[in-house]
Amino acid sequence: MKVFTTTLQAAILAVACVAGGPALAQHSATDHAQQAVAADTTDGEIKKVDKASGKLTIKHGELKNLGMGAMTMVFRAKDAAMLDKVKAGDKVRFTVESANGAMTVTSLEVK
Repeated sequence: MKVFTTTLQAAILAVACVAGGPALAQHSATDHAQQAVAADTTDGEIKKVDKASGKLTIKHGELKNLGMGAMTMVFRAKDAAMLDKVKAGDKVRFTVESANGAMTVTSLEVK
């Protein structure tokens, strides 16, 4: 009986590990993706909104994903709707990517 109980416990543990394995791996991948996105976001302040050219001038902190230090620069907005969400003086959190040679704001939220 003792051997049966030990074998049953081992089998239950094995099934639990196998069943939980993909879920744990997926959770880990999700956490990693969220951390990567958080690392790519930067705090900044909108200095100018130029709707005609689809650009934002932003004073920003370090852009780690692009290896750039803090400065003020002009960015293209990926989506024209972003330009309607902000005005000069707004504090923002945003993501920038290099797209076709142009620094482009790909996500933007007002703080």
